[in-house]
Order: sequence, then C-alpha cells, then structure tokens
Amino acid sequence: MKSINLEDFRRAAESKLEKSAFDYYASGAHDEITLERNRRAFDELSLYYKVLVDVSKREHSTTIFGRQISMPILVAPTAFHGLACEDGEEATARAARSAGTVMILSTLSNRPIERVAEASDGLWFQLYFYKNREATQALVERAESAGAEALVLTVDAPLLGCREADVRNRFKLPPHLNLVNLLGHGDLHSDLPAQPEGSGLAAYFVSLIETALTWKDLAWLKSITKLPLIVKGVVRADDARRAVDHGVDGIVVSNHGGRQLDTSPATIEALPRVMESVGDEVPVFMDGGVRRGTDVVKALAYGCTAVLVGRPVLWGLGTAGEEGVREVLELLRGELDLAMALCGTPTVESIKHADLLQR
Repeated sequence: MKSINLEDFRRAAESKLEKSAFDYYASGAHDEITLERNRRAFDELSLYYKVLVDVSKREHSTTIFGRQISMPILVAPTAFHGLACEDGEEATARAARSAGTVMILSTLSNRPIERVAEASDGLWFQLYFYKNREATQALVERAESAGAEALVLTVDAPLLGCREADVRNRFKLPPHLNLVNLLGHGDLHSDLPAQPEGSGLAAYFVSLIETALTWKDLAWLKSITKLPLIVKGVVRADDARRAVDHGVDGIVVSNHGGRQLDTSPATIEALPRVMESVGDEVPVFMDGGVRRGTDVVKALAYGCTAVLVGRPVLWGLGTAGEEGVREVLELLRGELDLAMALCGTPTVESIKHADLLQR
C-alpha cells in the first residue's frame, strides 16, 4: 500500500531495515522525553487561520543566502545513509535536487563530499569540530572545494548523548561502510571501535571531538573559510544572541532530534525566544519533530526561515531509496500547500505576518 503520510514511511522502514540500523535512526537519548516532546509540542499549538483570502495560487519558494529553493524545507544532516540504501547520501542528494531544495551533508556520511556534491544542486556541509584542528581545516577546505555553499557547525555534542538502544545493540557500522570523509587525516580513523559493551559511535566521539570548544573558536573557523557559518544546536535566546554577536551567519534551533540531552525543551517551544533575541539579523532554522505540513507553517509563523527534516528522509531512503526520499519531500510539500491555502496564507512571507499562533 502506498504511504500517505510520514508515519506510514516510518512503519515501512522499520519493517525493511536491520533492527540496529532502524534503532540508530529512530532512538533518542535516555528516556526519550525530548524525542516525544518535539512532536507533542507541535500538536499543542493551534493555528488561527484567516478566511476570505485569495489562495487560488500558492507560492512555496523562498530565498536563503541568495539561492532560491522551492520550499522552506531542507534535508537535515543525518549520519550513515548507507545503512538505509546502497547509494547512501548520493541517493538523498539526487532526491533533494529533484525537489529543488538543499541537502545538509553530515560529516559522518558514507559517501565522499565530492560525490554527494556532484549529485546535488545546493549542498551545505555539517561539521564537527575535532581536537585535531588540521583535520578540521582539511574538512572545511575539502567541502568548500567540492562546492558546498554553507557550513553548519554542530555545537550541542561535546560528548554523544546516551542512546540506550545503541548501547543494547552495541551499534557499529557494518564492515562495508566507512566514514569516508575522515580518511587520511592522521589520528582520525574511519572505523568505529568495537566494544564489549556500549555504542562504538560514542567511543569514537569521546576520542576525537573537541570538548573544550568555546565561542572564541568561531573566529578561527570563520577565518579559514569564505562560506556562511551556521551554528546548529541552540535552544537558548542568550546563546542565539551571543552567536550573532560572534558573527555567525545563521542559527539552527535544534536539540539534535532528542538525541543529546534528554528533558531539553522542544525546539518549537524554544524558537519564539530565539526569534525575539535575534530578529531578522540572520536566518533562523529549526529541526526536531516536523512531521506535517502544518508543522512547517507553525515554525514559519514564529519567524523561522525554513525547517530541517531528518528522520522522515531516512524513512523514505530505507523504504524506497532515492524515490522514497523524493516521495517524502513531495508529500510534505503537498501538505504545506494545503495548510497554506487553509490558513489564508498563499506565500511563505505571508505566513510570517498572519499572526496564526495567537495566544
């Protein structure tokens, strides 16, 4: 039966993927309170729709960093697409290109930056800051050379959150998959260490990720690239303000999909205060829990530039490869179109000025 919503894709992916792969994609930290809160917080927001508005034509496109994209929905950075599909991130990139939107490629991808960039039309690169600065700089230069149009620095993972499903499964990559973007950089190795207990990925992070990263390090990162720098993982208004004051070009309000600090706030709850803090000085994005077109409208109504979608893309990839990702993105586009019409907001910009989330 054809999937008619994102939950259908989730169930289909669960039936097709290896248990350890599905659990890696689906699970959150500890009791998964934040994972559930991300979704529930959207459900608790009501849309105060407008009536008697001409919605005979709807326009979903928006412009980010000078590039027009077909809808305010981007592909979030997620690791290890090779667990879901043989073509991995290249398949995801082709689907994003077909949908006319941007893919954010994870450092922890199973396909090289260069090949994914060739398959895409609008690629951003998600970066972890490593203890080895030479390796960090090499990754940035490599992404820039491949044609990446922005850097997305993840700042909420000095250590990896405890995802108990991964611990139970003793998660590690199968032998045929590697962290290809980290090959050849001294102490950055491609193999996830196998451990008698726990998650190999957690051990990998402990060994390589810079835990002493501070605001002053943003200046160094900006000094080595001409690309726009976006910080991902902000939930506090004061951190958002500080990020802008340190010269970042964009912010992603994110709690890592509920995979880092459990009981942290839902991102749609955190978004309004971040917007109040930074206004329209830089683009603000958000991820976490977006499963319906109405969720996209709610985020935009708070002033968000666009949303990032992660797990549903993986569900589509695990269900039907490139075509599955394309179907997921087009399904969301269709739901967004309907929500815009029913809210009396025929353009993306009109959503931001319609006061749809009255209190």
